[in-house]
Amino acid sequence: MADQRESNDVFTQQQAQAAGIMTRNVIKDDFGLEVPVDAVPIPSLGVIYPYGTPLHKAETVEIRSMTAREEDILTSRALIKKGTVISQLLKSCIVDKSVDVESMIAGDRNAVMIALRITGYGAEYPCEISCPECNETNRQDFNLAGLPIKNLSISPIVEGANLFDFVLPMTKKRVVFKFLTGLDETEISQEADRRKKKLGVEIESLVTSRLISTIVEIDGIKDRNKISQFVRSMPAGDSRALRKYMDDNEPGIEMKSWMTCSSCGEESEVRLPMGASFFWPDN
Repeated sequence: MADQRESNDVFTQQQAQAAGIMTRNVIKDDFGLEVPVDAVPIPSLGVIYPYGTPLHKAETVEIRSMTAREEDILTSRALIKKGTVISQLLKSCIVDKSVDVESMIAGDRNAVMIALRITGYGAEYPCEISCPECNETNRQDFNLAGLPIKNLSISPIVEGANLFDFVLPMTKKRVVFKFLTGLDETEISQEADRRKKKLGVEIESLVTSRLISTIVEIDGIKDRNKISQFVRSMPAGDSRALRKYMDDNEPGIEMKSWMTCSSCGEESEVRLPMGASFFWPDN
C-alpha cells in the first residue's frame, strides 16, 4: 500500500508539472538542501552534433551532482548486465533531459563521467596499477581534476556531423570514419558477449570490431558487409596508421598520468584504470 501511495504521489506531481501547477521542492523547502549544478566542458566543442540538437556547438553541458539515487543506478544488476549503466547515470545527472546520451561520443561521455566522480566523491582517485617496468602492483593516488582536456583539433567533413576522413598510406583508399558513441560502445560489448555465448570461448577481435564500427565509408562504398571484409584484409600498416590518426585526434580527457613505482623506483606514464573503485572509493 505504501508503494502504491508513493507511486500515486509521483504521478500526481508529474501531472501537476505538466499542467503548469507549481509544486513544492521538499528537499529545498523542508531540508534546506539544493543539489549543486555544474557546467562541464565537452571536448568535442559540440561541432559534431547535428543542427537543432541541444549539444550542437555547445561547449559545456550542465550536470547535477550524484545522489543516493545514482548509487542505485550504479548497483543495478540489470543495467550492469545490459551494459547501459553509464548511459543511465548520464541520463539521470545531465540537467537537459533532451540530450541523447547514447549519441554522445566516448570522449564527451568520459568528461561528464569524470566530473560526476569529482562532484560525488572528490578528485582524489586511489587505485592499484601495475608498473610497466617490473609489473609489480602499486597503490597510487591520482588527481582527476588535473587530467587535461584534449579538445577536437580536426574539422569534420560537414559541420554538425560526426564524420572525418583519412587516406590510408598503403592502399591509398579514402576512409570516412566517426568517433565511437555510447551506443556504438554498447553494441561492440554486446556483440562480444553474444559471440562468447555462441562459441563458448572469448575471442579477441577488438581491433577489427572497433574499426568496422568506426568506418562509415571506404572510397565511396558504404555497404557494411563490404567494409567488414575490407577491414579484415586491411594491411597492418593501414590499420595502424588509421588507429593512430584517430587516437591522436579523438577529443576527450587524457586518461594518463605519471606514477613512480614503489618497488623499482621507475617513473612511468600509465593509463588510469576505470575499475569498480572509480565510482566506489574505499576511503
